[in-house]
Amino acid sequence: MGKQEVLYQVSEVIEDRKLNPREGSYTNYLFDKGLDKILKKVGEEATETIIAAKNQDKDEIVYEMADLIYHLTVLMAVTNVTWDDILNELARRELKKGNLKLSDKPEKVTDY
Repeated sequence: MGKQEVLYQVSEVIEDRKLNPREGSYTNYLFDKGLDKILKKVGEEATETIIAAKNQDKDEIVYEMADLIYHLTVLMAVTNVTWDDILNELARRELKKGNLKLSDKPEKVTDY
């Protein structure tokens, strides 16, 4: 199993918490507080990631990015978005790099 599989594993745990709440679970706390709380946390973690990057502290950047990805994964669970959805969109954008015309929402495709 590759390290990238951890994204799927974390997502599975979050989905399990959604279906089978556990007392004391931070994930369940977020679910209980609802979408607004989850969005607030995503914003906070994004800001902390930006500050870490501005400080050019790699360890801090990695730590804050992991927090951001976790909170984004909770948001994904609430909005029924999967890692496959995200990876498929990234793959679609990669196709765009070759200047292929894509009929599905090409206005949102950006070149990296």
